[in-house]
Amino acid sequence: MRAATACALGALVVLPLLTGCGDTGGLAGAGATPTARGPVHLWPDRQGATVPPADPGGAPPEYVKGIPPVKDQDVHAVDPVALVQAELRAHPNVAVGPDGMPPETAAAILACGEDGTDPGTCPVLKPYYRDLTGNDKDELIIGIEFGAGPDVPEKEMSVRVYTADPDGRLNRIMATTQSVITVELAGRDVILRAPSGNNGYELITAWSWDEKQLTMLPTREQIVRVPVNPQAPSGKPRPRTQSPGAGTGNGNGTGRGTGPGTDTGSP
Repeated sequence: MRAATACALGALVVLPLLTGCGDTGGLAGAGATPTARGPVHLWPDRQGATVPPADPGGAPPEYVKGIPPVKDQDVHAVDPVALVQAELRAHPNVAVGPDGMPPETAAAILACGEDGTDPGTCPVLKPYYRDLTGNDKDELIIGIEFGAGPDVPEKEMSVRVYTADPDGRLNRIMATTQSVITVELAGRDVILRAPSGNNGYELITAWSWDEKQLTMLPTREQIVRVPVNPQAPSGKPRPRTQSPGAGTGNGNGTGRGTGPGTDTGSP
């Protein structure tokens, strides 16, 4: 009787000591729980900035001129080089914005496929395909690698995405240009990893389809620390495999090669 009482009292005081009273592994106390602290609105009397309402009609289509329509919204039938060439001809000598292109890169793209040109030097990368809009039809993802130059940042490229409407017209729904570490596909998102501007950190941006705006928008951004190789001298960052990426624009993407590819997965 005294032994049972002693065990019961011991259980009330220190749970981990139950092993001496026949316990076979029950719940154990995890210590004190921090007090929950809700968000505090700072400067509540200040008038904040306003956000203009979204256009109820969505973004106007960015149809590519000079390219024939496709059947059954099949973007696999489109030659990605011919598509980019058509855009260059429709917007010649544009240096900034979603159609911006260094003159050297534009000239190299227009020369792709000509007799005597090396297909491996074409700035239009191998295309990728993925349903990004949720309509059970693949979109075409194109990357354009910019050549090195005094006015071109390191590893800068343009990433563009195209979809076909029910009439077969090619609509550009993403276009962004920047220095890029990698481009990835995750579900229905295009993920760009780029230098953040702060040493040791990179910026990860997820571009997603917006059904109301009818375009792809940068919906999530995250700044993360780059892992450091402990064996590298002076704490130098671990070397990374560079792959084509993208940058700033208003929503419209690419891939290397001189014609449409058959890859359907992530790069």
